Amino acid sequence: MNWPSERDLPEGRHRLIREFVMTEIDKQPQSRGWRRPRLAVLAPALGLAAAAALAVPLLFGGTPAYALTKGSDGLIHITINEAKDPDKLQADLRAMGADVVVDYVPEGKKCGPEPRSSHFLGRDEAPLAVFPPPPSSSSEDLAPGFTIDPSVIGPGQTGVLEFSVSERTDQQVAGIWARVGTDPVADCVLEDTTGAPLAH
Repeated sequence: MNWPSERDLPEGRHRLIREFVMTEIDKQPQSRGWRRPRLAVLAPALGLAAAAALAVPLLFGGTPAYALTKGSDGLIHITINEAKDPDKLQADLRAMGADVVVDYVPEGKKCGPEPRSSHFLGRDEAPLAVFPPPPSSSSEDLAPGFTIDPSVIGPGQTGVLEFSVSERTDQQVAGIWARVGTDPVADCVLEDTTGAPLAH
């Protein structure tokens, strides 16, 4: 079934649906003992936005702020442990062949100005975020995170990765907005918002 890029819903309904999804993620019962965190899908499953927005539980402990793994197929798996140092993450991704800009967007903020590019390619034209990631021999060894395909970024284009981390007391969840835009891509200027940080 083909979903339209954005559903025709009354004004404010998109925000309510996003809040409902985040609330339902928080309400899931916590089982006793250890279990492998599940990948939660926000916007793609609901058809809320034309971007790939995914969420995963964050890992805690003495881990680095992020981890990158490049597969033999060229896909790059990103695990976000802390929302800090986007410039280093951007530099490391570029060193792996991904021409991207990376920004962390805290709750209560959003990236401006909008649009940051004169033209963003649709998910069907350039699916930067790969979900679900294709099975591979090492996929079970990877921590929860996001997978991107830098090969969809063509000449004169830049991948835009916006990350957000919800700071809830019972669980932290990271989300991503990933699109390919025509150069130049404007710098992210954080602006106040009452909506979801990755809403575009």
